[in-house]
Amino acid sequence: MSRPLEGIRVADFSHVMAGPFASHLLRLLGAEVIKVEAPERGDAMRHYGNDRRYDGMAPAFIGVNAGKKSLTLDLKQPLAREAARRLIARSDVLLENFRPGVMGRFGLDYANVRELQPKIVYCSISGYGQNGPRRDWPAIDNIVQATSGMMTLGGVAGDAPMRVGFPVVDTLTGQTAAFAILAALYKRERQHVGEYIDVAMFDASLAFMTSAVVPYLVTGRPPERTGNTGYSGQPTSALFATKDGRRISLGVVQQSQFEALARALDRTEWLRDPRFLTPDLRRQNTPAVQEALQSAFDAATAEELEARLSAAGVPCGMVRDVAEAISLPQLSDRKLTSRLNVKGLPDREDVDIVNAGFLFGNDPPGVAASPPRLGEHSTEILESLGFTAAEIAQLASK
Repeated sequence: MSRPLEGIRVADFSHVMAGPFASHLLRLLGAEVIKVEAPERGDAMRHYGNDRRYDGMAPAFIGVNAGKKSLTLDLKQPLAREAARRLIARSDVLLENFRPGVMGRFGLDYANVRELQPKIVYCSISGYGQNGPRRDWPAIDNIVQATSGMMTLGGVAGDAPMRVGFPVVDTLTGQTAAFAILAALYKRERQHVGEYIDVAMFDASLAFMTSAVVPYLVTGRPPERTGNTGYSGQPTSALFATKDGRRISLGVVQQSQFEALARALDRTEWLRDPRFLTPDLRRQNTPAVQEALQSAFDAATAEELEARLSAAGVPCGMVRDVAEAISLPQLSDRKLTSRLNVKGLPDREDVDIVNAGFLFGNDPPGVAASPPRLGEHSTEILESLGFTAAEIAQLASK
């Protein structure tokens, strides 16, 4: 057996996060990913963060580049562009996230590349897409969090806008691109044709925000900011303090769940209380419902409640920080991380990265090889593309 993308080669001209995350997902599924980087410093993500000891192999870079190969090319040089053309001609997928028009200046736009490889799956990632009035506007994660409305969805009415605390737009855009690439590869398998894919961070964000955007499109009413109350608006889908000062998130949105909650907390009188009989009545009596819940939660710790209620079929979870979350046995049982040996790190060389987030019954996604050093595979790749030792030396000197 083999992983589903073994035999697929990706010529990856992307950098930073959205593009590399897309090719990372493809690599976890078995694709060969050749990362084309500028000489000297390479992908800016290699130097991300404020701890200079990790320069060249920053933690954020490790997380989305494991198992790739690095080829350094200065695309301003004619011989380097020839190397890029030869690589593309032998590839199945081209991925890039330059500003619109940049690949065209190198003669590597879709029209030219299709002449080299008619069945190429060519994916361009940009802030606002390859057409439209914002086509040439620069954008990074926090910019699109702002312009898409995402920053206004959290918190409660009157709060200042707040960005999501990790590059969610980069990540969801990378997933969108990987999904589109897989669909195009499947189409190529059936119809023997290539495809051009235009992925915009803005578009991907609005699609990701469907649960907030579509109700507005249908009703014309802007979404309300509900803080820690769940999407249902139910008072039983919210955050509560517990006996030990921790927080527990409750997600009771169905009548059967509320009944299970009352029984698990030994509060069966709630099932007879006329204010609590139906979801609509509970919503109308939110203060009374939440006061009753808080009284019950004051009697137990968050960990105790999480175990008891979950066992009773009640959706709930103790609020954890990242360090606590990754210490859960769940990660090992679900193969959610992969162990890599990365030479030259300042404190330790054996590190874990996050896996694909799903499992197959056979041949699960994953990668064991470390991220590449800048240009680590240049000679190997250029030799395979037919360049002479003199030409390789000339490329290296540039």
